[in-house]
Amino acid sequence: MITLRIRVHEKVYKHLMWLFSKFKKDEIEVFEESGDFVSVQAYMERELKKVENGTAEMIDLDQLDQNLEAVIKKHED
Repeated sequence: MITLRIRVHEKVYKHLMWLFSKFKKDEIEVFEESGDFVSVQAYMERELKKVENGTAEMIDLDQLDQNLEAVIKKHED
């Protein structure tokens, strides 16, 4: 499948959605982007660049376990 990302004026949106509804689910799938989606996507792209550049801060499994335990403890109260 090919993924397209388009920006649609409000006047066109309901007509376009009507058209999309005429296709089967395995032919067209609509993903609506929210502001949260866009901000998380930008964050993930920045983090990926850090990994690719070798500047990402890595932790081992023991440190991850300690961090998770601290978060759990913080929210138990």
